[in-house]
Amino acid sequence: MKFSNFLFPDCRDPERDGIVIDETLREAWLSDALGVDVIWLAEHHFDGICAYVDPISFAGALATSTRQSKIGFAVVQTALHHPIRLAEQLAILDNVTKGRLVVGLGRGSSYNIYDYQGFGIDHHEAQARLEEAEEILLKGWTREAFEHHGTYWDLNVPMLRPRPYTKPHPMLIRAASGEGSLLELARQGRPFLMNVQSMEVTRARVSHYCKAMRESGFDEERIALNLEQCWVWRNVFVAETDAEAERVGVPAFQAMVESRAALRNRIYRETGMRIEVPQSDLPSARASVEHGFIYGSPERVAEAIAEIAALGIGGVIATFRLGPLPHEAAAGSLTLFMRQVATEFRSPSASR
Repeated sequence: MKFSNFLFPDCRDPERDGIVIDETLREAWLSDALGVDVIWLAEHHFDGICAYVDPISFAGALATSTRQSKIGFAVVQTALHHPIRLAEQLAILDNVTKGRLVVGLGRGSSYNIYDYQGFGIDHHEAQARLEEAEEILLKGWTREAFEHHGTYWDLNVPMLRPRPYTKPHPMLIRAASGEGSLLELARQGRPFLMNVQSMEVTRARVSHYCKAMRESGFDEERIALNLEQCWVWRNVFVAETDAEAERVGVPAFQAMVESRAALRNRIYRETGMRIEVPQSDLPSARASVEHGFIYGSPERVAEAIAEIAALGIGGVIATFRLGPLPHEAAAGSLTLFMRQVATEFRSPSASR
């Protein structure tokens, strides 16, 4: 399996944004030194849920200060970007990192209407803008001069430069926050990024994904290969003992969940608007300690990771800094995870 760190640093106090950004840089450098496969970056605006806000700019800071970890986006809120500017920025990052780029694209925020209002975008257009923008990205990276006449962009583009380092283009992957989008990716034969879900929901969605691929004519070898390119997101805290993980990690996770719920409710009170999200027949339970959080000693955490590995999923996107958890505690958890959990699944002799 592949293991990654999702840098998702919450900051409730605007005066501390710079401090948290500095700490996040140090967490990225530690991740690279520990051999993390991918450092994932998020995009959220105006709410403090992600202190560095803009993953493209932050990726630029990491491109020359990391050496081995790939840099991924989970995700670029594609509706908020002009696709030609985005294509240029990503091509530059691909060149600077010499191909260490994973371009995760998504519809955008599932709750924060400010993300769209602040950029003057109708959130109802987000999915359609994503689809058209991805088409333009691919044209820009793989063609010379081209024209594009679509719903949102009317473009006449000379050859885009620089050309991507990765041929024909950097790896593209889509987020699937709901089962409907997951099944559509399956029908297209594309891998997915799955947000935090309970194991029950994860198992069900992986099963439905495989079934949809079979029904679309893909064989078992292709399905297994696709799953190896898929990632699932988990909140993680590792300590020397289960008791220590419960004492330190559980309150941080609960505070994070409560803070995000309060934020969603505040935005609704201020705007009177909620963004509709797809509903599932199975409860996600991702806000509960039991189902939305992996914590404990290295042995206990490895058991939880083994459940994911058994599904054939290729990678885990782990968030180690949870809400108000101090940088030092997150760094300690990350170090234990990489040295005592990840090694079990990377060793050819691993029995889990």
